Amino acid sequence: MAVTKISRSTQAKQSVLALIEEANIALSHADIEEQLNVKCNRVTIYRILDRLVEDDKIHKLVDMDGVSKYMACVACNDDHHHHHHLHFSCKQCEQVSCLHHIIPSFQLPKGYSMHELNFTVRGICVDCESTSP
Repeated sequence: MAVTKISRSTQAKQSVLALIEEANIALSHADIEEQLNVKCNRVTIYRILDRLVEDDKIHKLVDMDGVSKYMACVACNDDHHHHHHLHFSCKQCEQVSCLHHIIPSFQLPKGYSMHELNFTVRGICVDCESTSP
């Protein structure tokens, strides 16, 4: 069975990227699959997400439940991709958002090198806090 490579600019890829860019919360693979308007199988969506992460169009985070989610690179530009920021997971609405203005700081022991970072804080977001009685 021949494996078809995804074209760098397919309609499905453009649809996934547009969906993520329009969302102001992190979306899981299941969220994306549910919201897609084009016919696309789940393996193709995984490949598209991997390609978009590799191309620095989106970034991947893992929420408090271990679910991979994806967000647009809003604090990034062509010269600098800044994915090392805080994520906030709301216990009430269960949405995950990026807090770009809060950058965690720490120092690793000698001999260690960082390749990825995932800081997630869990609590109640500002929208849910303002609507609670």
